[in-house]
Amino acid sequence: MPPNPILTDILERYKKGELTLDDAAKAIEGLRLELVEEFACLDLGRAVRCGMPEVVLAEGKDPTHLEKIVVRYAETSGRCVITRVNSEQVTQIQELARRDGLVVDYRKEGRVLVLSNGQSRKLGGGIIAIITAGTSDILVAEEAKVIAEEMGCVVRTAYDVGAAGIHRLFPALKPLLDAHVFIVCAGREGTLPAIVAGLVDKPVIGVPVSTGYGYMGEGRAALASMLQSCSVIAVVNIDAGFTAGAFAARIANMGVKP
Repeated sequence: MPPNPILTDILERYKKGELTLDDAAKAIEGLRLELVEEFACLDLGRAVRCGMPEVVLAEGKDPTHLEKIVVRYAETSGRCVITRVNSEQVTQIQELARRDGLVVDYRKEGRVLVLSNGQSRKLGGGIIAIITAGTSDILVAEEAKVIAEEMGCVVRTAYDVGAAGIHRLFPALKPLLDAHVFIVCAGREGTLPAIVAGLVDKPVIGVPVSTGYGYMGEGRAALASMLQSCSVIAVVNIDAGFTAGAFAARIANMGVKP
């Protein structure tokens, strides 16, 4: 088998003095892969390469596969975030964690579990505000919150301040105005992100939530409304709390880099 061309290039550049030892080590670390039996290939270099933690989607995975994947990640990378977990999966992972001496932080509100070997997350300095239109949107908002916190951000929240009682929004915004990015979650007609974007001078990420029923229900009307916003917003997919949290954290942390 020929040598990995990317790895070869890194080593050649180090040999020529074009890379420092630390830079070469970081580049190589970013390429780390590890097989788990015959069913998974773990990307252990994602944090170095992309600046974000490894996140494993629990939904749809075989329970045995999920357990082995997340334990290996936590043991080798220090921390592993598991999204969309159900109560049965949480119980199984908690039992494994106790056996292997790992730390479990279960965020029930967002259906997120953080497994670690005791390594703390690195602080990036960014500030993110998360706002929801209604209480039905909190599940998605909390998923975004955990991801942003894992990426080193401070997260402030204001929940249930939607368009049906718009006077609730203005006092809720005041303590959030120093945030670098706003995430706004809304279902039904999805109006709130456009309203917030018309009131603040920071990037706004709209998250359509699969609430609502009947014609264009389950988040479709909210998604269409946000895509048609006359205010300048970015929009992620329906219920995509993880994507919103990760994207917002990247922006927020960039804003505080020297």
